[in-house]
Amino acid sequence: MDLLLLLIYVAFAYGVFKLFKIPVNGYTLLTAALGGIALIGTLILCMNYNHPFTSQARFYFTTTPIVPGVSGVVIDVPVEPGVPLKAGDVLFRVDPEPFENTVRAKEAALADAIQGTGQLEATAKAAQKQFESSTSTRETAKDTFDRFNKLKDTGAISKSEFEKAKNDYNAAISSSDAAEASAERALLNSQANVGGVNTRVASLQAELDTAKFNLAESIVRAPSDGVVSQMFLRPGMYAAALPLRPVMIFIPKEKPMFVGAFLQNSAQRIEQGSDAEIILPAVPGRFFKGKVSTVGAYITQGQLQPSGNLIDPEQIKGEGRMLVVIDFTDDLSKYQIVPGSNGEVAIYTHHMHHLAILRKVLLRMNSWLNYIFSDGH
Repeated sequence: MDLLLLLIYVAFAYGVFKLFKIPVNGYTLLTAALGGIALIGTLILCMNYNHPFTSQARFYFTTTPIVPGVSGVVIDVPVEPGVPLKAGDVLFRVDPEPFENTVRAKEAALADAIQGTGQLEATAKAAQKQFESSTSTRETAKDTFDRFNKLKDTGAISKSEFEKAKNDYNAAISSSDAAEASAERALLNSQANVGGVNTRVASLQAELDTAKFNLAESIVRAPSDGVVSQMFLRPGMYAAALPLRPVMIFIPKEKPMFVGAFLQNSAQRIEQGSDAEIILPAVPGRFFKGKVSTVGAYITQGQLQPSGNLIDPEQIKGEGRMLVVIDFTDDLSKYQIVPGSNGEVAIYTHHMHHLAILRKVLLRMNSWLNYIFSDGH
């Protein structure tokens, strides 16, 4: 654009010199040159500020690293790279035998615990009956002891008979207390539950559910609609849940986001809703219209993260650029534009809108220059 403006000015100055028959000498040439520098410089500065441009723009897309939920040997990889998938389609399978064995073991333990729950109730009932029997025995021993205690001073019973009645009563008390404690323990064991379920049964049920979950995780499925790119996983390889090492990359079926990185100098002129034009090396000679969707609220170089070190300003490199999201208003579906493609963007504001023509001419010139390229030839 600079060269174009320069050539236009030179042609204009040449015409003025010829039309008005201005003598060509050092003074007139210097005046024309300085005037051209001032004019062209002013136009370019005003255009750059009011109608910003960037060559750093790109289609960004998200990827989902696929990490298995369980570790194991891969036995099947039915997916093909680049083939569209639906959410839930199988990506690969891990050998399920260890997880199936765990499920069977937990099922057996749970069945045993459920059976044991019935035994706990029976034990509690038996302990209660034992306590009732021991209580009856204690009351009988108490009656005998009370009667002998009244007769001991009359000489109707011997001292040994009294001591025996006393010992029997004490033994009956001890037996009754022990039976009561045993009955309480049995009752607590039978009534120990979480949400109406025996605690051991609930614990084993949770372990069984976890085992079944791990078994289900041995089949890794697509998290959403999309495709797998650059798939290198093969049967026989070991897929580990930890450490987190993705075994394939899944690309969701989402519309890529086109983002341009603008210098901070034009921050006061970039507004949401402003018109924009985009050129893409993938489509030489064409330009596309768009709108400013989102103006970035932060610049990456200014971010802080918790760490054990104090801030070192010398580690912050670069001035940083504003990220601006552009929504295309033109249809791109008939063009082969792959996600990740780069482009150039110009934003047109309502400030000095007459200068926008200069930016548009420059953008179209750059678009035609995209036909000129080489890959080492």
